Amino acid sequence: MKGSVILTDIDSFLSEEELQEIDAELEHVPYKSGAAIDALKIVQSKRGWISDESLAAIAKHLEMSIDELEGIATFYNLIYRRPVGKKVILFCDSVSCWICGCEKAKEKVSDVLKIGYGETTTDEKYTLLPVPCLGACDRAPVMMVGDELITNLDDAKIEATFNQASSREDF
Repeated sequence: MKGSVILTDIDSFLSEEELQEIDAELEHVPYKSGAAIDALKIVQSKRGWISDESLAAIAKHLEMSIDELEGIATFYNLIYRRPVGKKVILFCDSVSCWICGCEKAKEKVSDVLKIGYGETTTDEKYTLLPVPCLGACDRAPVMMVGDELITNLDDAKIEATFNQASSREDF
């Protein structure tokens, strides 16, 4: 963590809903630390990412050190420790996708959205992140946009994906 965060009142950093969901997970584990990943995912689902203050509050609630929880949070690539776009694009760069042209597809995504890996669009709609595999090698190259798996990527499919999303009002 970038600085020392000391919390005296976790209720001011975690909502009642978040605490209730975390406590529900605690019923299924023998040790509080066993719910660490679930607690991080719960808070991230509500806030989009895990701030230093949120991490410290979760650690205190789970009776863990901040460093312990930070180690868990940074180990998992789907726990975000900085703000991300409304939708995260997980772009597969595995060997299978590479063989099938993922570099060209990644360049197209970057050109359309005007971002590279680890960056967020200026309208905060998308963050582009590389992942080692999405488990759809038979339909490579692939990416996930939010919860949607998009397969057999080519220029037309990439353009259509982001044109459709930008024209929807529910985005």
